[in-house]
Amino acid sequence: MSRRTPLPSGLSCGLDFLIDTNWSPEQALAVYELLNDLRTRIWLRYGEDVIELIRRQRWPAPNLGDINDLSEPI
Repeated sequence: MSRRTPLPSGLSCGLDFLIDTNWSPEQALAVYELLNDLRTRIWLRYGEDVIELIRRQRWPAPNLGDINDLSEPI
């Protein structure tokens, strides 16, 4: 089994996406620009929702069960 490059999404399984090693720099730039434009469009439409979802997933609410307990932590 080969080691996979970590992805920003955190995904570690699924289908590999192979990039042809024979792409020209122009082809690579075209794909890069397409993805960048797609990212911009998604951000313009869903940016606030994405921020809120990331906040909830990565920074869950603290446990406030003992909020009234003012004693020193152990």
